[in-house]
Amino acid sequence: MSESGHVTTEAQITTTAGVPNAVALEHGQTELKTEVSHEVTLAAEPIAQIGGFSITNSLLNTWIVVAILFIFALTLRSKLKLIPKGLQNLFEIVVDGALNLCDSVTNDRKKSMKVFPIIFSFFIFILISNWMGLVPGVGSIGFIETEGGHSIFVPYFRGGTADLNTTLALALIAVVGSNLFGIIAVGGWKYFNKFVNLKTLGHIPSHIKKDPSVVIVNPIKFFVGIVEIIGEVAKVASLSFRLFGNVFAGEVLLSSLAVILAFGLPIPFMFLEVIVGIIQALIFGMLTLVYFSIAMTEEEH
Repeated sequence: MSESGHVTTEAQITTTAGVPNAVALEHGQTELKTEVSHEVTLAAEPIAQIGGFSITNSLLNTWIVVAILFIFALTLRSKLKLIPKGLQNLFEIVVDGALNLCDSVTNDRKKSMKVFPIIFSFFIFILISNWMGLVPGVGSIGFIETEGGHSIFVPYFRGGTADLNTTLALALIAVVGSNLFGIIAVGGWKYFNKFVNLKTLGHIPSHIKKDPSVVIVNPIKFFVGIVEIIGEVAKVASLSFRLFGNVFAGEVLLSSLAVILAFGLPIPFMFLEVIVGIIQALIFGMLTLVYFSIAMTEEEH
């Protein structure tokens, strides 16, 4: 089993009071069978407990991703040179390309410089988390836990983005962060009026003589602002479920193929999942960038 998607399988281990099966049958002893199941679970499985805090396999994998990025950042920073070579040169090309991509959305280098560290951090973290679910041993190395008379295999590692808790946390950070940036960029009162547009209702009495259409248009504008509030909540659901669904489905697919034929069959699909991991990280980053860009733009524009 190579992935953490967990496809239900059963491995029967035949023992008799610690005696190998062949010897047990020779002595006429009773044969006992232990079934170990590997089940599909949407929720991450707890592998350790520290006080009242439960450590799940996806959380452990997320910590490993953070440690990898932290070590990589410190190593790269310690070897920075005025004339880039090797890894620094490659990374500068990637950063420059990503920054130009940000400019194509914001149309303003100053705005891009403000949001780029957040957007690029999202992209790198999600990308490594997606790929960590494809590392050999993730989903196949673990322990057996007995629950209700059944023995269940629990893996030590599970891809972080294959856990809805992780993707939900990322989506909340993205949406809340975009709103905070919007408040800072356009001002609290103007940003508040994007959702609860009291200004449009206040203009009705003073503009009704000059333009009677404000009686119809301005209440519609007010209602659109209320719809925007629902839209902000929908962003959280959209970002979190899209990323979780694609990554989790990919891992379940690879696990299913590994059950059918462990050698050879999953390899082409693993390459496909590498590409999917890049695409999903890019989609999450680009959508977050769009949310930040819209939030930092005044309503009139």
